[in-house]
Amino acid sequence: MTANVDKTKYGMLLNRTLPTAISNDEDLDLMTEQIDRLMSKGIRSGGLSPEEETLLELLSVLVEAYEDEHYPIPEATPHQMLRFFMDDRGVKQADLLPVFGSSGIASEVVNGKRSISKTQAKKLAEFFNVSVELFI
Repeated sequence: MTANVDKTKYGMLLNRTLPTAISNDEDLDLMTEQIDRLMSKGIRSGGLSPEEETLLELLSVLVEAYEDEHYPIPEATPHQMLRFFMDDRGVKQADLLPVFGSSGIASEVVNGKRSISKTQAKKLAEFFNVSVELFI
């Protein structure tokens, strides 16, 4: 807890919310509703109190722990990430010529026959406006 959190106010928030370890999807839904409520309040009012921010952080940690255990995101290869971003954003292989330099190399990378180089990974990250680590 940060130094500027009023323990009495925070205690009252905890008493109203009653955050606990999430053990099922019903608990997850309840915690997610609380997170949504806090985030909406923050947007409407221009910010949350330090106590509300602390509660939001706690609820987020609880939700993340449950989701990591019960709904893990499978690791994707750089090639799979490239295909995902292409499909998601409607990018065609020809659109990637500035990244790969030739249609032959673009084809081999897109089809998984050639690895993505570090230079290409950097260009792809810029092209899709995402982290370079997704392509390495």
